[in-house]
Amino acid sequence: MVAEFLRLKFRLLGNATKRSTSSLIGLFIALAYAVIMAVVLIWVLTGLNDDDPDFVRNVVVISGSFVTAGFLLVPVIFSVPDRMDPRAFALYGVSDGRIASGLAVTAIFSVPSLVIIAVSLSTVVTWSRSPGIAFIAVVAAVLGAVTCVLGARLSLSIAAFVFDTRRAREIGAVVGVLALFAVVPGILLLMLTQWGRDGGGFFSALESILGWTPFGAAWAAPADAANGEWVVSVLKLLIAAATLALIWLAWRGLVSLMLVTPGRQELAREQSGLGWFGRTPTTPTGAVAARSLTYWGRDARYYAQLAIVPFVPLLTVIVFAFVGVPAQYAALLPVPLMCVFLGWAVHNDVAFDNTAIWLHVVAGRLGVADRIGRMIPIVLIAIPLIGIGSFLSILFAGTPDALPAVLGVSTCLVLTGLGLGSIFSARFPYAATRPGDSAFTQPQSTGATSVLAQTFSLLGTLVFSAPSVILAVMGVFGGDIGYLWASLWTGLAVGGVVLIGGIAWGAHLFNVRGPEILAAAQRN
Repeated sequence: MVAEFLRLKFRLLGNATKRSTSSLIGLFIALAYAVIMAVVLIWVLTGLNDDDPDFVRNVVVISGSFVTAGFLLVPVIFSVPDRMDPRAFALYGVSDGRIASGLAVTAIFSVPSLVIIAVSLSTVVTWSRSPGIAFIAVVAAVLGAVTCVLGARLSLSIAAFVFDTRRAREIGAVVGVLALFAVVPGILLLMLTQWGRDGGGFFSALESILGWTPFGAAWAAPADAANGEWVVSVLKLLIAAATLALIWLAWRGLVSLMLVTPGRQELAREQSGLGWFGRTPTTPTGAVAARSLTYWGRDARYYAQLAIVPFVPLLTVIVFAFVGVPAQYAALLPVPLMCVFLGWAVHNDVAFDNTAIWLHVVAGRLGVADRIGRMIPIVLIAIPLIGIGSFLSILFAGTPDALPAVLGVSTCLVLTGLGLGSIFSARFPYAATRPGDSAFTQPQSTGATSVLAQTFSLLGTLVFSAPSVILAVMGVFGGDIGYLWASLWTGLAVGGVVLIGGIAWGAHLFNVRGPEILAAAQRN
């Protein structure tokens, strides 16, 4: 039976080559990237053989723990398609155990699995300092690699079985992206500390904790043996073996459950009342605002944008604080950084409507109402964000005199972003995720429209806000309150001018380019 599963797996892999030319190019690029990454990692790990044992320990254990966690969590979070779903074999009269065993073996033959197997075996060279340590390293490498492969197989089926509704997949994708943004600063911090050469500090403490967890036990066992702690090394091997056994039992149980359990059906929710249409004025602007508020309240594509708005600035501040930027300066950054992304969110808002934009086009001369109505959700978010966030920023920074500057810079960033977004969304709409699709699927866009629209709308926001930002920096570092107040008035003035000009220009473009906008939406 294992042979049949392998034959089916290889047939699926072979079918991957029978695609269009562009798909094949992408496939070969991905394979080349995987091969290059595997070669680099093997070269790095084998080159650590003669390095400081504590440094090697930090690198291997921390990196191995994150890799193991990735194999276990990424398939669940991002709902990767399962082409060997156990439920597909429910009607073939094969026992649960044989299906579980066969699918577990076929899981070895994938690019991530082959890469982790090769990389984990290279750690044997890393720890080959004596025959005893090398033996422990071989056992640990096998346990670590099999845990990753079987854990990914388990997670893949959990994602297909549990997160089988669109809403569950969307929430998982948002959580996954946030987790990715949380990992990036950690990698930066590791690089800033030379990957663990901290003299028994933070990363040594982190390694000692991860070494006793199911994620890092297998990777820490050879390190303990190299330090002469043979009993501890064997205990961690037992933890790794117990982890693998539990994953296998969970996999067997999940297969048995999936073979007798039908898939869930997502229940449609019935809505009552007019919603936002009953709360906004009965004008064209009010109708567009009601539509936009409904989208921002229900559509996962907008949830994804909102989730990233506070996360990236806060992580940036954490990195700045770690590298030694004083708290009185770092605390002033989150609100302006959030406002950059918040104002930028409307630069392609028209494309999110997809073919529904025809309602606005056929209404005729709706440009001003469309431009203003789409801003309403952002404005309602920005007002409390700037008002409350600015006070919290100066409170944590301990510099109350900086309040005018934070208010001015933040307001200017939002207003200029909205003004430029009104122009770019009407003049350069590019392919966006279709309604109902995953928030993180992006259709292909021919030409450079998407890159230019994203780049120039963001750079334009920063350029127009530069006078207010410069005055704020001069006031904060120079201690001159006059510059701080000048930053406020400059930000309000520049932001107001760009906003009004953007609405006027964007409305004109929307009115004269209605057919082109509708055609662009139909190509998405």
